[in-house]
Amino acid sequence: MGLGADRWRRRIRLERQLHDGASLRISALSLRLGLLRPDDDRFERAVGELQDELHAVLDELRAVANEIYPALLDEAGLGAALRELVDQAGMRATVRADEERFGAAVEGAAYFTVRDCLLAAADSAVHPGPVEVTVRRDGADLVLSLRGVTACHAEHVHDHARPLGGSVLVAAHGSATESTPVDGRTITVRIPCE
Repeated sequence: MGLGADRWRRRIRLERQLHDGASLRISALSLRLGLLRPDDDRFERAVGELQDELHAVLDELRAVANEIYPALLDEAGLGAALRELVDQAGMRATVRADEERFGAAVEGAAYFTVRDCLLAAADSAVHPGPVEVTVRRDGADLVLSLRGVTACHAEHVHDHARPLGGSVLVAAHGSATESTPVDGRTITVRIPCE
């Protein structure tokens, strides 16, 4: 599937999360709040239950917001956000990245590139082992290296890099071909910084 289809599927999934999750829960909470009476013996228990529900709704909203653009990516940068992604998901990956900033669009593209590759690698039966993610600056470019993913992930990577003028190289046994999904072990992405 191409870039357009993947993005629309992601948007539809986010809309369903908001509609079927947080939106319905908030509506139900609103109704329950309207029925509360302070003189009722169950008032304190009902308030406690509503607070628990509100915490659950907030968690759902944070999860959806994280799918759109992770807060830590905005606040602390790409290195911190990638390390949190790997830690929270329990993925077999290491991240080497400085705390340097590259601009919101570039960092977003790099973050979702890594996330999509790691998720695809985790789902793949042919995944060879742990992934090494390296982020660095080379002149005016962000250079992202994904070692340990199969070259079939290059299309996902290219979908994120291309809109920002980025390029993708897939290295196969010491050789590289521009944006070609060959059987390789390292994918290198180069994206011009803002």
